[in-house]
Amino acid sequence: MDKVMGMRVFSAVATNRSFSDAAKKLSISKAMVSKHVQNLENSLGVRLFNRTTRKLNLTDVGSTYYAKVNSILADIDETESLISQINSEPKGKLKIVAQPSFGAFHLSRALSLYLKKYNEVTAHIELSQRIPDLVEEGIDLAFHVGALNDSMYISRRIASARRVICASPEYIEENGMPKKPEDLSNHNCLIYMPHDDIGKWEFYEKGRRKKIKVSGDIQCNSGDALRIASIQGCGIAQLPTYMIGLDIQAGRLRALLEDFEPEKQPIYAIYNHRNVSAKIKTFIDFIYDLYQPEPYWNEWT
Repeated sequence: MDKVMGMRVFSAVATNRSFSDAAKKLSISKAMVSKHVQNLENSLGVRLFNRTTRKLNLTDVGSTYYAKVNSILADIDETESLISQINSEPKGKLKIVAQPSFGAFHLSRALSLYLKKYNEVTAHIELSQRIPDLVEEGIDLAFHVGALNDSMYISRRIASARRVICASPEYIEENGMPKKPEDLSNHNCLIYMPHDDIGKWEFYEKGRRKKIKVSGDIQCNSGDALRIASIQGCGIAQLPTYMIGLDIQAGRLRALLEDFEPEKQPIYAIYNHRNVSAKIKTFIDFIYDLYQPEPYWNEWT
């Protein structure tokens, strides 16, 4: 039986001088109280109570044990209360890994708002494409854009991003505007590696998904680099709204083939345990609420 529970039962019996009153206080049966006390006495190899039909008194060793047990239980209760308080109040360092463009353009803004609200939390954020080993690296949260492969971690979808075909006005003026996805075969397309499925872009036409083979003279694993290249007129790119929404608003880029836009990309918060600390839970809830019902970047285009 649980040794700490045995101590609590013993303390209740000693305090109330009654098995029945202890049972009522602890909301357990009198038989269970007797069993706990008997197991405790057997474990210690001593008698803790002198029992008669009318009285229940502590033995000398029982009195000594009673004082020690109450001290131990007080320490346990204080420790549990402290841990519960720590876990209920956001505090400490929040370690995050996030996709570079999303992290730089949007997560950093959300984080600054969160830290103003919870000033006992500090943040360490790494911008990277990778999904880290959360346990091995001591990472609290990772943010991932796109579909998730099978993962040992827990994920929560916090937002989404539209994927927009875009090009600069200069490129369109010089090379013309594609009217349908198949027209992209006549254009220089800027390929994002490795997620463009070896140069295949996804579209929806009349409710059906299709992939179109594209090619071009730039392949890169940085969406930010492709954004700059497209603004400079190097070609046509397929990029998320959180990255190029403001460029479209400002006229640096133009959205193309909007009638064929593919499904939105999901954005996930990834963490390790269901019973997370307050700093993790409150930040996930905070950023989820910030991006609902539709994230602001999807309205920029």
